[in-house]
Amino acid sequence: MLSVIIPAHNEAPVIGRLLRQLVAAAKDDELDILVVANGCTDETAGVAATFGPLVRVISIPVASKRSAIAVGNRAARGFPRFYVDADVELGTGDVRELGRALQRPGILGVSPELTLEMAGRRWPVRWYYDIWTRLPEVRRGLFGRGVVGVSEAGYARLAALPPLLADDLAATLAFSPAERSVVPSARVRVHPPLTFTALLRVRTRAVMTVNELEQTEDAPPSTARTRPADILAIAHQDIRLAPRAVLFMAVALLARTRARRMAAHKGREEWLRDESSRLDSGPSYLSPKGS
Repeated sequence: MLSVIIPAHNEAPVIGRLLRQLVAAAKDDELDILVVANGCTDETAGVAATFGPLVRVISIPVASKRSAIAVGNRAARGFPRFYVDADVELGTGDVRELGRALQRPGILGVSPELTLEMAGRRWPVRWYYDIWTRLPEVRRGLFGRGVVGVSEAGYARLAALPPLLADDLAATLAFSPAERSVVPSARVRVHPPLTFTALLRVRTRAVMTVNELEQTEDAPPSTARTRPADILAIAHQDIRLAPRAVLFMAVALLARTRARRMAAHKGREEWLRDESSRLDSGPSYLSPKGS
């Protein structure tokens, strides 16, 4: 049985979009889908409950992804185990392909290939991701895809780490390149921010999570910092990307500046979530019947 843990905080507009695709072709007792609604003030749990016996729903009062994953791990029934963000799109067949990849000797962690939904995104957002998707660490890492799968041995490796906000980044760093795989036969659709302001919030959060990882004792050593040499190499390969590279570096600088200010004045309690892309789903995603 493949266990799928979905931490969900106020994801009523999008949780049905994911669950519809996960259960569409699933056989009985093939998937153990567990939605952990954490600190929700909307109908996340109710929407998830409409998807029938393949989906179990647990509600906890605290709004915490860490706590939701911990609860999900205690309740999950099997391995391999997948951690899936509620706002992505992933199908039954994709989970199967990831599960097959985890059966290969030595593979402890996997993620699917990434497809970005760029329709309706403002040009600075499109330009930013034109560079981001070309970065070497992004191409070979498990982070930024909203899906990480682990074998039982891989889970044991992650469970030994200190709690971190950057859970998908930690999964990348905890496994050597030979122990992790981006699986070409599985794909996830990710919905980036719609606006530049929302993009800056997301990138500030990313900087804060990397900072936390680098400052946490016993965390895996970080190689996640974007190197200027990588950006320059991308622009050198295609001079048409040079303006996009300049914008990318400007966003990175702004995000690091904002992260320092927030750490100094507010600590790390504020979770900078992108809300713009969560407004891009109509009622057809709410339940199996589109109600």
